Amino acid sequence: MGMKNLELRYLTDYSPADKPWDEHRSISDDVGGIYLRAAGFERYGERVASCSGILRFGWSTNTETGETRLRLRDARFCRVRHCPICQWRRSLMWQARFYQSLPKIVAEHPDARWLFLTLTVRNCPVTELGDTLTAMNAAFQRLKDRKEFRNVLGWIRTTEVTRDRDGNAHPHFHTLLMVPPSMLSGREYVKHTRWVELWRNCLRVEYDPNVDIRTVKPRKPKDGESLPCVVADALRGAVAETLKYSTKPADMTADPGWFLELTQQVYKRRFVAAGGALKDVLKLERETNEDLLMVDDPADGQDDGSRLAFSWRVEAKKYRRDRTMDKPEQK
Repeated sequence: MGMKNLELRYLTDYSPADKPWDEHRSISDDVGGIYLRAAGFERYGERVASCSGILRFGWSTNTETGETRLRLRDARFCRVRHCPICQWRRSLMWQARFYQSLPKIVAEHPDARWLFLTLTVRNCPVTELGDTLTAMNAAFQRLKDRKEFRNVLGWIRTTEVTRDRDGNAHPHFHTLLMVPPSMLSGREYVKHTRWVELWRNCLRVEYDPNVDIRTVKPRKPKDGESLPCVVADALRGAVAETLKYSTKPADMTADPGWFLELTQQVYKRRFVAAGGALKDVLKLERETNEDLLMVDDPADGQDDGSRLAFSWRVEAKKYRRDRTMDKPEQK
């Protein structure tokens, strides 16, 4: 490919599609800086600052189309919960695992339908976030025991915490439910008002919490299109919303004091859970550097063995070509 021989400076010159690396690494500098300037958080800051400092790509050619493009082959991730890069890679990893499992899920449950359920509570001071999350998790355990939930075939639940204008925390659950058809229009159908009532009772509160329940509607398959492809297409938005970041990077940097308190409040808390037929889909116990590395695309091309290194440049806020680092360090 002629592009290989051009004198290009930045990663986005070689591959415009990899611009998200610049965007996530730039805000990681801001998050790392907050940690570095706060007593007791310096270790987090050091780890975030060193995350993905060098990226090594290789040229990969698609055997079917002949297209040649860069594929990430080597990087080192800090795996700090609130590192914007690691949040992004973790989300991609979970989504990739879900879609890899989908053909088997559809084969075993061909008639299953899908619901996207969002469960909220009233906003709380960020200093009370830990206690609020404990109460929410206990409420979800009670919800699973209710007869309306027992028909659910499988579920994936994630926790997201956002910051409101007054500086309070807004914790909520995003839940993807795989259900039998009877839960959508049959004897086991649960109305929105009933979901609100169930969640209020399980939370043991006196107010009606906001609950959003939506049906994921598949389109009609095209000629020759498989059922897993149709389901995957229908689920794309719900999966992306469920398996996204736990805290928006913009909320992390808006108020450093709020963010540091958030870090303490959620320390060692699990923000992702799954059950039923979806219990092992995300492989939640497994997260290695290699797992975060290989999430962009399946192995759909031939690696030519070359390595192009790009080093992060803070001043330019871009990854720049660095030929001195092309070869990975010997272990």
